[in-house]
Formats: sequence, C-alpha cells, structure tokens
Amino acid sequence: MPSTIGEMKTKPTQNAVRQLNAYGVQPDIIIARSTHTLDKRRKEKLAIWCNVQPDHIISAPDVDSIYDVPLNFERDKLSETLMSLLGKRPKQTPDFTEWKRFADHAHNGNGKVSIGIVGKYFDTGDFVLSDAYISVIEAIKFSAYHHGVKPEIDWLNAKNYESNPASVSELKKYDGVIVPGGFGETGIEGKINAIRFVRENKIPYFGLCYGMQLMTVEYARNVAGLSGAHTTEIDAKSPHPVIAILPEQIEKLAKKNYGGTMRLGAYPCELVPGTIAAEAYDKASISERHRHRFEVNPEYIERLQKAGLVFSGKSPNGRLMEIAELPKSAHPFMLGTQFHPELKARPLSPHPLFNAFIKAAIEKK
Repeated sequence: MPSTIGEMKTKPTQNAVRQLNAYGVQPDIIIARSTHTLDKRRKEKLAIWCNVQPDHIISAPDVDSIYDVPLNFERDKLSETLMSLLGKRPKQTPDFTEWKRFADHAHNGNGKVSIGIVGKYFDTGDFVLSDAYISVIEAIKFSAYHHGVKPEIDWLNAKNYESNPASVSELKKYDGVIVPGGFGETGIEGKINAIRFVRENKIPYFGLCYGMQLMTVEYARNVAGLSGAHTTEIDAKSPHPVIAILPEQIEKLAKKNYGGTMRLGAYPCELVPGTIAAEAYDKASISERHRHRFEVNPEYIERLQKAGLVFSGKSPNGRLMEIAELPKSAHPFMLGTQFHPELKARPLSPHPLFNAFIKAAIEKK
C-alpha cells in the first residue's frame, strides 16, 4: 500500500494475489501493510478484485511499538475470522486487558533506565546487528515495563574494551550492564575488563551463561588471587581452570561429536535461602533452560566461596553451580546464571531475575 504518492493504491496487492492465483493458491485472509489504517473503500476494492470477503481484509498500519500489532489485528477481528475459517468456537471471550496495559507501559513509562549490553556479535560493517541478542533485549523490555520505566539500551562492543582498556570507564553512565551468552576468544578480555569495572564501581551487573563464567574468572583473578585463572574453552593450559568442561562432555569433544551434544534444555536448580536469587524467585526450586558445555570447576568452588563469591543456585546433587552472586553487603546486584533466563521471559510474565536486575538499576539512578 504505497502512500508516498499521496493516496493508497491497491494495485500492488491485487498483483500479488494474482501471482498467488497463478500458483494455484487463493488466500482466505489478506493482511494489508501500510503507513496508515486501511479505509473501508480500499477494503471493498481489495475484496472485489482479490475475491476475498471484505471482513477478511485486515489492516496492518505502522505502529510505534510491536506490542501494538495484536491490538490492531483484534480491532479488525482477526482472531474471530481465523476461528471461523477453521470451524472452531472460542472457549472464552478474548480479554486483552492485561495486554493493553502492557502495551501502554511500552509508550508511557514514568522514567528511563539505561542498560549497556557488552557483546561481540553487534558489528556488521557500518551497521549494528542488535537482533543477535534479541531475546535478551526483549527480556529487558518486559521487566522495564513491569517496573513502569522505558529502557534505553546501548550495544557495546567488547573488542573495544580489549584494544583500549581505559574506554571501559564509559560504563559509569549506565544504570546496569549485561554480558550475554557467547562462545570463543574474540573480545573475551574486553568483557572481563568490563566485569571488573562494574564490580569495583558497584554498577548492577547481570551475566548470562558465558557472562556468568567470565564473572567467575574475573573474581578468581582479581579477588581470590588466582593469577592466570581462565576457562579451558580459551586457555586449556591455564594454571587455574576455574571454568572447565563438563565431565560428560570430555569424551564427546575428543570424538568431535559436536552436533546436539551440549547440555541442552530445562534442568532443575535448588536455590540457597537468603540470597538475591532466592529473593527474586520467591521459591526454593526452579527449572531453567541451558545451552553450554562448560561449568564452574568443582575443584575451585571452595576457594571461590572463601573469597566471597556466593553460589546461590545449584543442581539438585550439588555438583553444578548454576547461579553465582555477590551478597548485597558487597554489591547492589552482581549476579550471573549458567542458564539462559531470557528464554523464559514473556511480555505478561517477565523473568524474576530480570525484574530484580532492572529494579537494582532503577535504584542506582
């Protein structure tokens, strides 16, 4: 529906449907994209020339937020049309009250919270590929809206903090910092530099998977006194391999059996009472989704705990450390998870740990 010529034109859509017809496909519904809401006259014209019922022409105008899209579709009764075409009856009347409230929060926050994401998959030529961490970005938004604020998210290239360590001081301007998941050596020292800076400057920090492992490495090096501490994923000859491969993964890697052999899917986790994690979840046991081969090395758990690192979430057998954190007396929010909490965040059900992180970031302001 081009609008640059001053009016809506239906011919492009007619041509598209005609092309579908040539392949033997007749659409039951047309969702018409445009900068503006489709008027009655254009719907009728499309219905005639595309052989589709007028009430099956759904308007899809540009919106300020993706969360407005379901509301726009519902105004044209898309769900009712779909149910009718499928010969189904709805079990209950759709209630969009909560969704409308959520969408309103996306537009009308009472304040802002600035979050920096330190990653390495952002840069692609002259552009920023933020979708590399889309699930993390959406999880931040869900929790920010839950707290009634609008998130301002910046994508920070870890490689810059590696080549120019002094530039890490820019993190002072953020209310919170996240290091998300990832693999490989590129930018790793930059991430560790960033983690040390936010720890020493008491900026709320949330580490996801690799971000938790590197948080452990940084703490081992600079607090526990384990010089040269590292993950064996990067340095197999590290004098202090505080992060090492899972025992069941050793044989798989030796055989180069990489396909679908990681620790994948949901696993249970027991929380330690009185910790930030336990307070956030408000329960003793949880289940979270994983995707990794490396874990905190059991041989270093006691030394790290004596240095002040708290492992607040563990596998039921106590062997795997799933959550690491610093007590609130040492840092307002310094927490990392071996799992991926962003994968369970939902618009109407934001993740408890993201809620706790955003709350700490707001309180820092």
